[in-house]
Amino acid sequence: MAVKIRLARHGAKKRPYYRIVVADSRNRRDGRFIEEVGRYNPCVSPSMVSFDKERVDYWLSVGAKPTDTVARLLENNA
Repeated sequence: MAVKIRLARHGAKKRPYYRIVVADSRNRRDGRFIEEVGRYNPCVSPSMVSFDKERVDYWLSVGAKPTDTVARLLENNA
């Protein structure tokens, strides 16, 4: 099973709000996920990013791959 740490989109039209989730890469973007590990809101100034560092580190240690966007968010807020 290929596990990814990626964004799941929520919120209204033109007002996106994202959850940072751990999911099987074969599932849909907003479909079933294993665990929610953070949140990202690009609509506020400055952008709000929060995540559970312990859980993200755990998932990275067991082989989950972050998407490019999530990797950038984690790198900027580490």
